[in-house]
Amino acid sequence: MAEIRRILVTGGAGFIGSHYVELLAREHPGTEIVVLDKLTYAGSRENLEAVAESIQFHEGDIADEGDVRAAMEGVDAVANFAAESHVDRSLRAPLPFVHTNVRGVLVLLEEARRAGVKRFLQVSTDEVYGDLAGTDAHSVETDPFHPRSPYAATKASAEHLAMSYHVSYDLPVVITRGSNTYGPRQYPEKIIPFFIARAVRDEPLPLYGDGSALRDYMHVEDHARGVHRVLTHGEAGEAYNLGARLEVPGTQVAEGILQALGRPTTAIEFVADRPGHDYRYSVDPSKAEALGWERRHSFEEGLPETVRWYVDNADWVQRRLESRAHAEHTKAWYRSDADS
Repeated sequence: MAEIRRILVTGGAGFIGSHYVELLAREHPGTEIVVLDKLTYAGSRENLEAVAESIQFHEGDIADEGDVRAAMEGVDAVANFAAESHVDRSLRAPLPFVHTNVRGVLVLLEEARRAGVKRFLQVSTDEVYGDLAGTDAHSVETDPFHPRSPYAATKASAEHLAMSYHVSYDLPVVITRGSNTYGPRQYPEKIIPFFIARAVRDEPLPLYGDGSALRDYMHVEDHARGVHRVLTHGEAGEAYNLGARLEVPGTQVAEGILQALGRPTTAIEFVADRPGHDYRYSVDPSKAEALGWERRHSFEEGLPETVRWYVDNADWVQRRLESRAHAEHTKAWYRSDADS
């Protein structure tokens, strides 16, 4: 078990990262927590209000050597959550994904090597495996990569870089490949918060294609716990899948949100599919479970609870809906709805 006294959490003001920071502050109060975040459209210090007194915060870019070096001073471990993460945005503008997800990871790895950190965890995604549609297979850690979007390709590239630093420089790297994650404080571009926000405003829910794309939805608290388990108990040089062992179609997501809000399913509007849409992801998380991790949240309970959080935090949602980043993305991807 790796002993961690001071940890750098990059992307710690984002969705999953902020939940991980809260987990550390709540359950590991003796650990010094340093957060480095660029505060892009998807990150906010507001996400860290509950733990503001328990952390050291640095605003900066993981692709900037000076920012990283200052934040990494004296740390034992690095957990890299920082990433451009939305597939649709990567299809429209891939260069920011290369900047953060590839160059940024390289800068982090080089500074971690220089600083002699004892543990480096790279948060990756099940999307590196590619589409499993038409099969009943579950991706395992030794499967080859078949990324099919610029986002997935940059995350696969980051993994190769991370493992190269383990092999070439003996940097103690571990990797998690998480499935689709949901829960409080997720920026309303991903399907669940996006649909909740629209359903609350009595707007149609635009569902890609026929809505049959399958995802393995994992609650953000389960994801955060999985990351910490791998960070502290995983074997250096290894990757670990984190998944909920679920296969949920988009139609079930939309219907569950509408049911929780008392709205009819006629609010679902099927729209043109996105380019290269993967229709099934499914990972086998046995390797992470062997470390003692397991999911605690069911989708049947977690989805209504998430809907309630967004309803109860309408001001948080509204500030993001009013942002230029949200307006531009929505107009670009749901033209018929935006132009009506």
